[in-house]
Amino acid sequence: MTTTSPASVLSMTGVSKRFGAVQALKDIEFGVDSGEVVALVGDNGAGKSTLVKCIAGVYPPDDGHVVFDNSPVTITSPAQAQELGIATVFQDLALCDNLDVVSNLYLGSEVVRNRALDEVTMEKESWRLLRELSAKIPSVRIPVASLSGGQRQTVAIARSLLGKPKVVMLDEPTAALGVAQTAEVLNLVERLRENGLGVILISHNMSDVMAVADRVVVLRLGRNNGEFRVSDTNVQEIIAAITGATTNAVSARAARKAPQEEQA
Repeated sequence: MTTTSPASVLSMTGVSKRFGAVQALKDIEFGVDSGEVVALVGDNGAGKSTLVKCIAGVYPPDDGHVVFDNSPVTITSPAQAQELGIATVFQDLALCDNLDVVSNLYLGSEVVRNRALDEVTMEKESWRLLRELSAKIPSVRIPVASLSGGQRQTVAIARSLLGKPKVVMLDEPTAALGVAQTAEVLNLVERLRENGLGVILISHNMSDVMAVADRVVVLRLGRNNGEFRVSDTNVQEIIAAITGATTNAVSARAARKAPQEEQA
């Protein structure tokens, strides 16, 4: 079983998942520390989505150990994942275009006082969350339909923070965004790290990965096929692991121990 670092918020060891005859994940090691951005990369069919759904409670793993906040856990549902402190922002964002920012942030979690919606409290909290993310949204009372792609991503991320999570997973957050909007979203990722959250970034964009990630974990055909610290690697090495040109997988344990050994 993997020895977790003191800052570890999520650690997975030997995680496997099978769908009938298809082995989607096999002996996966994965983890993220508080205040760290880990990029999860791999080609289509590599197992990224399955692993994310295992973390989010959609697919309980068939085998393996999961430690969250230094305690062994079994995540069996999305509701349990949220209660633990794991928030997921999927690529479709699941926003209601006809509702304003406040209504989207609190959709299904409205604050009620004296049998009426507490609009004042929800609006104040909305502004607090957006300021915490250094968001560039002119008003929390405008329909989401009028926002840019980057601003919509901001609203989705802010909504995930309402439950005060310790881990936030972002599924392709910059897909189909322009240069300026992409920069806006990457700034949000950095704000999440500065606020001490563990961030899991699922992305095909190597520029985004190299810009904000601390570590990169590569999956290939449902297995670990490399783990790299961004400060010690380059795009070519990562792509080689993604495509299978290199198959010398680095275990999560070795990658986590490296900085400690250097300091010693």
